[in-house]
Amino acid sequence: MVELIQAALDMGWPILAFLVCLLVYFQVSISDPAKKKQATFKTFIGMIAAFMLLMAIANYKINFFANSRLLPVSLAMITALAFMMGIYFTNIGALFKIGGFMFLVAAGLSGYGNWLPQVEGGFPPAEVKLDFGSMSAQQLADEGEKIIFGGIGQSKVQGAIGKGQCPLCHGFNEGFLSERAPNLWGVPDRAKTRLDDPRYHKGKPGDRDTEQKEAFPGSGTAETGQEYIAESHSCPSCFVVAGFGVKGTNDKQSPMPAIHKPPISLSLGELAAVDTWMYVREGKEAPSFEEITKAYEKFIPEADRPKQTEDKPGAAGGGGVLATGEEPVDQIFQKATCVACHTIPGIAGAVGTIGPKLVEGTNAPTRIKDPAYKGTAKSTREYITESVINPSAFVVKGFPDNTMPKEFGKKLSAGALNKIVDYLSQLQEGKEPPKIS
Repeated sequence: MVELIQAALDMGWPILAFLVCLLVYFQVSISDPAKKKQATFKTFIGMIAAFMLLMAIANYKINFFANSRLLPVSLAMITALAFMMGIYFTNIGALFKIGGFMFLVAAGLSGYGNWLPQVEGGFPPAEVKLDFGSMSAQQLADEGEKIIFGGIGQSKVQGAIGKGQCPLCHGFNEGFLSERAPNLWGVPDRAKTRLDDPRYHKGKPGDRDTEQKEAFPGSGTAETGQEYIAESHSCPSCFVVAGFGVKGTNDKQSPMPAIHKPPISLSLGELAAVDTWMYVREGKEAPSFEEITKAYEKFIPEADRPKQTEDKPGAAGGGGVLATGEEPVDQIFQKATCVACHTIPGIAGAVGTIGPKLVEGTNAPTRIKDPAYKGTAKSTREYITESVINPSAFVVKGFPDNTMPKEFGKKLSAGALNKIVDYLSQLQEGKEPPKIS
């Protein structure tokens, strides 16, 4: 308040000085006591009004760029002085009162707007490339945790998902029963034993009975535990852990996408950070950055290596979202990794078999009437929305419950979810999918 009064005086002392001189003039020049008293009183009222106006302007000036919700106070002060002037200056009182009412409405609207939660604007932060090669093992591990879970310390938060989206399928805690993909606790040591599995056919990729024999022609097989981890990330179907293959393939095909390719597209540096975290979090000494990247270079040809573009490895994790809704619907399906589990007509790469085929324009009406349906949806759109937010409301026969994560209601914006619902509701068995706009 002291600052506000001082600012008002700094701006308006010439005006106030003029009004004081005017007051003295009335005292000296007007001889009629009644007129002198009336003129003196109105001049005094004018001085108060002028000072309130100056305080309103000073308040606006001080708080315009500040994180403050006091801007409507300026309008409230102008409203008060307008009504006050209207009372004592009857000749133009109606004009003052009309102006005061307008400022009163503006103050109410502005006050309500400032009462609502505020969103800070400004320019986006500068994009800075991370130099993974110069980081210590702990720094690399921290970046790896950001990529997997969305932030440092988020590995202990249920439902935390980062750019890598690994927690959608993998467990990371000792003793955790992972249903969709192997639990990755202990993988630094377990990777070495996988090489001795008779089904791995170390050094003889041609003898494998898996869908994909090698990461690319001539790449060969892993010789070390770290190379096995690199091969598993870049060519998940080169060796499928027993019991975790795509249903009906007899563990010859993995449901996991290659994470150096879309929609995840981790660079070599990001892959090294992820692997380093898996060592460090168990108190084990991690291979050097050069050793890890060299292992990946064995299984990812240079043309397929994503380029690291910016310092945003955890953009999708923590309290953030996987998709904002500004993207085309095919990109939303990619970012949410729906394509890894579902077949979605019209969406490139959406040939997953972990979950049911999503022709919901045909499926939804039938499933709502199914006696096993436990949800509350009455329409196709409501059923699709419910299936994303609460997948257990109806479990399609042949697909176990709890296969689909229940976090998508938190990880997709309303706009993104609406685009998904719009698209899926138009898909019908045997008909052409809608065009992606």
